[in-house]
Amino acid sequence: MTHAIKGPQSYFPSIEKKYGHPVAHWFGVLAAHTNKPHMAMVEVLKSEYGLGHGHANALVAYFRSQHPDSD
Repeated sequence: MTHAIKGPQSYFPSIEKKYGHPVAHWFGVLAAHTNKPHMAMVEVLKSEYGLGHGHANALVAYFRSQHPDSD
């Protein structure tokens, strides 16, 4: 029996397919913005890189869960 991936990680395959970069690329982008609050990081991905809100939010949520010292 396989377990379905839930939460922000469930978006990762479609993010990689749609935007042509592995999620590690986006985490690198976010690493340069750790001084910003969550929604400001989402806005960077949306306005500077053209990501949709849901995809940007999923990346930021996961990134921040792995880097609790952000913001």
